[in-house]
Amino acid sequence: MPRFIFVGGGVMSGIGKGIATASIGKILQSKGFKVTAVKIDPYVNVDAGTMNPIEHGEVFVTKDGTECDQDLGNYERFLDIDLTTKNYLTTGRVYQTVINRERNLGYKGKCVEVVPDIPNEAISRIKKAAKETKADFVLIEIGGTVGEYQNMLFLEAARMIKLEQPKNVLFILVSYLPIPKKIGEMKTKPTQYAVRTLNSAGIQPDIILARSEIPLDEPRKKKISIFCNLSKEDIISAPDIDSIYEVPINFEKDGLGKRILKKLQMKPKKKFDLKEWSKLVNTIKTSEKSVKIGIVGKYFKTGRFTLTDSYISVIEAVKHACWYFKKNPDIHWLSSETYEEDPKALNELRKYDGIIIPGGFGKRGTEGKIKTIEFCRKNKIPFFGLCLGMQLAVIEFARNVCGIKKANSVEFLTNCQENVIDVMPEQKALLKEKKYGATMRLGEYDCQIMPKTIASKAYSPLKEVKERHRHRYELNNAYKSRLESKGMLMTGINLKKDLIEIIELKNHPFFVGVQFHPEFKSRPLRPHPLFREFIRKAIKQH
Repeated sequence: MPRFIFVGGGVMSGIGKGIATASIGKILQSKGFKVTAVKIDPYVNVDAGTMNPIEHGEVFVTKDGTECDQDLGNYERFLDIDLTTKNYLTTGRVYQTVINRERNLGYKGKCVEVVPDIPNEAISRIKKAAKETKADFVLIEIGGTVGEYQNMLFLEAARMIKLEQPKNVLFILVSYLPIPKKIGEMKTKPTQYAVRTLNSAGIQPDIILARSEIPLDEPRKKKISIFCNLSKEDIISAPDIDSIYEVPINFEKDGLGKRILKKLQMKPKKKFDLKEWSKLVNTIKTSEKSVKIGIVGKYFKTGRFTLTDSYISVIEAVKHACWYFKKNPDIHWLSSETYEEDPKALNELRKYDGIIIPGGFGKRGTEGKIKTIEFCRKNKIPFFGLCLGMQLAVIEFARNVCGIKKANSVEFLTNCQENVIDVMPEQKALLKEKKYGATMRLGEYDCQIMPKTIASKAYSPLKEVKERHRHRYELNNAYKSRLESKGMLMTGINLKKDLIEIIELKNHPFFVGVQFHPEFKSRPLRPHPLFREFIRKAIKQH
């Protein structure tokens, strides 16, 4: 019988429910249990695929092609497992299923109601995830904040499953304790109200993870204990720290794993083991020499603020590779639009050990990225292009090396005369019908690696790999021979569809573009091979 642990948030959003959920999973894994994680997002979108990254953050893609919330990326990185569509729920998905079932007489003429039919569908999906993964623990993160109308139905699902299986269900509240500067005291009242709001939904939290700038002290623990109806041992301190990968170790200082198992009347399957994880945390803390990496994008500016969540998997992949070499990642955000307005600003690229151009959509900022790529190519700066980054590298090479001056992508120029990047035939029909959601090349595809290349060295000894995709435009094979004749190498190919997956340039320390998203498969203890090779060259450049 699997155990279900629901994780909800109190006081405000952005306090780290996803990291908390992933960390709880890591602790339970270290005690010998099989764990899976489910994210419930309260928005009506069917998936995250059509949302602007500036508004919602990165769209993560699972191996089966589900476009989902970035928290699934956190789960995969912490737990070192591959998740699928069964690990992701949204209000839109749940309602869509219930309505389709009703239209097909699936309810046999019954009156279909928001409660209990919507929560029942959520419960059914959670149980299905447990059954298919054969997990000992299913961690369910409920998006949003307690008290919001949007997540009430999912709190109702948690209440109903707790009623059905009282000994197999826990509810953990991640709540924020502010320290107003003018007052100078940590305040528990917002958390008290969050717990009361949760109580009004029929749920009493079993454990509170107290998020704050600094560790929780005894007076605060005592106050939360009295007013929130928990023992002091069930209030776990969760202070701000420099690295998210330290969170599981921090939680264990307060005995979180023991408290969970005690409440569920379980014993560890093996002795607690986070040795490799502890080594990683030590490396993160002690690495002094840094590698300076510039990420040239357009999804990180929102007013006066920098939203790094838009590229979270890229950031983490860079970190993983740097830590592999016991180096400190020094990541900088560079706006591609700056290089369009002021070409002289490109000279600042010389101070970086490597440049990454990540994925994205739309024309805005692309000419600045093309100028960046040209500068990296000519000045031998290690360059790594991801998805759109590869497409722009092909356009730059076609224009400035092959002499195809009007080279472009049909994504940016509908009547493009020199479409070196083109849309696949099956995508043209979808675009005509204005079908944008979940209609791209999504999920894992095979990639054959050509020998004696940077890619083959990175992936060695593998000669064929599977990588995750999220795009609808491809390198146009009609230009392949012209590109190759001038020195561009096609070093990764999907043989089934005859599509170019990896390009490289000769006589350059590291100039690689990939049509896929390698960042989605990077893990803290197993950096992605291409990111590892990129950082290796960047260190040499430094």
